[in-house]
Amino acid sequence: MRERAELRLWTVLVSTVAVWLWGGIAWAEMARYDVDLDHSTIEFRVAHMVVSKTSGRFMDYKGFIEMDADAKTVKTIEAMIQTASLTTNHQKRDQHLKGPDFFNVEKYPTITYKLKSYLKSGGGNEYSTVGDLTMLGVTKEVVLTGAFNGVTKDPWGNVRAGFTAEGKLNRKDFGMNWSKTLDNGGLVVGDEIAIRLDIECIKAK
Repeated sequence: MRERAELRLWTVLVSTVAVWLWGGIAWAEMARYDVDLDHSTIEFRVAHMVVSKTSGRFMDYKGFIEMDADAKTVKTIEAMIQTASLTTNHQKRDQHLKGPDFFNVEKYPTITYKLKSYLKSGGGNEYSTVGDLTMLGVTKEVVLTGAFNGVTKDPWGNVRAGFTAEGKLNRKDFGMNWSKTLDNGGLVVGDEIAIRLDIECIKAK
């Protein structure tokens, strides 16, 4: 009788531990977080006439990240930007940027990004990522550095995650070559493009 009682006790203990471990694994599994367009920005800046900067944004895009927010590990990041949604708050300039000299939005309506690898630092909240950026039909690796700002639950029960990232690229690497030379030898439009991302995502249900 005593041996049976001990066996039943061990069975209960093992079952309890198994349920606890399984629950922990399920809780910490990878989940998809979709970009919230209303609370995110994709911004770029480029030198203009050498002495100043012109900035712009894309207003229409979608993307997602698959990650374990608790372990701060990432499986996938993908994004697609609609190039016709570009705005610099100047209609004539926007028309030029959307034309064949720059983004050529009729022929190349999207820019895409897909994560290839990443490294964590700063206690796991800071990241350096390498991903394939495809623009004007050309795919090049782009490095972004940024931070995972954590997760929170909004008043409507949605789990939200926040990220910031910055990077640079040379537009000529993608065949975006138009510019004019100033009398001082500088360019009307610089070659280096600075990128700034402020992204808020909602956990898929």
